[in-house]
Amino acid sequence: MQTYEQELQQAKEFLLKHDDYLIVSHVQPDGDAVSSTVAVGWLLSRLGKKFTMMNEGVIPNRMKSLWHAEYIINMSEQPPQRTFTNVICVDCADFERVGRTKQYFTEDAAIVNIDHHPTNNRYGAINVVYPEAAATAEILFDLLNLFDIEWDIDVATAVYTGLLTDTGGFRYSNTSPKVMNIASTLLSYGVNGPKIAEYLLEEMTLPQLKVLVQALNTLHITSDGKVAWVHITPQHMIDSGAVSEDLEGIVNYPRNIQGVEVGILFKQLNNGAVKVSMRSAGKVNVAALAQSFGGGGHVRAAGFRLEGDLEDIMSKVVEQVRRAL
Repeated sequence: MQTYEQELQQAKEFLLKHDDYLIVSHVQPDGDAVSSTVAVGWLLSRLGKKFTMMNEGVIPNRMKSLWHAEYIINMSEQPPQRTFTNVICVDCADFERVGRTKQYFTEDAAIVNIDHHPTNNRYGAINVVYPEAAATAEILFDLLNLFDIEWDIDVATAVYTGLLTDTGGFRYSNTSPKVMNIASTLLSYGVNGPKIAEYLLEEMTLPQLKVLVQALNTLHITSDGKVAWVHITPQHMIDSGAVSEDLEGIVNYPRNIQGVEVGILFKQLNNGAVKVSMRSAGKVNVAALAQSFGGGGHVRAAGFRLEGDLEDIMSKVVEQVRRAL
């Protein structure tokens, strides 16, 4: 098994050796996914390499101010007319998380898998998988520093954004001394930390507030007060005018109730499936629970997707969480 430093070096050599890269992140990208995508794109641009950035769907509006985020192709609206041999996957815990973008990988595509999820199954030809990292952006900070390239405000802001969002504003248990040292370095490069935090973590759109109210009106708590959950239906989305990115952070509300060990958000989709997001206070490894349902994630934050009736799925998942407790 290679060390983290050896994996980084192998990724560096791959980026220097080849050209014409496709960069993808996971479906329904969050702050770390988008930040990591553009950070790799920025690096390749400085190396004089050709690259394409793509996702299965839309990039959250809050992330569109990042360097070249507007050039990330929404595959659903603007499918490319070609395939790619050199692929860089960022923040994808397993190969299925790349979604339908995989149809644009050649059969013999060489994949560089850069990720921080402990459930990552190392699906790449080159794997830079470091579960101790708070965010994939933290790994990219280390990777970029292997190159003799001067940082600028654009890439520093991207990496800072990934760290900020995946640590919950530097509040979660993954906020290590290294994370704070990196953040300090990025601030010294001119990153406007308070402005980014205000925009990404504090400001809410009216639809976002409305869908939060809808969710909180569905709140349930087990009799022992240790599991709490809310759900969102397609009708809630219509009534509030919300989009998927507006659900970011809602799962934390049931989790933040005093005494609750696991908070859950169930999002019913139009196609009869249910997306489940879980957050743990620490006693329950929700990554292991998510894996048992075909998903993955982190010890304290994980998710998965199931086909079936919303009520049945809520009952089944809550029961599994209670057993885990």
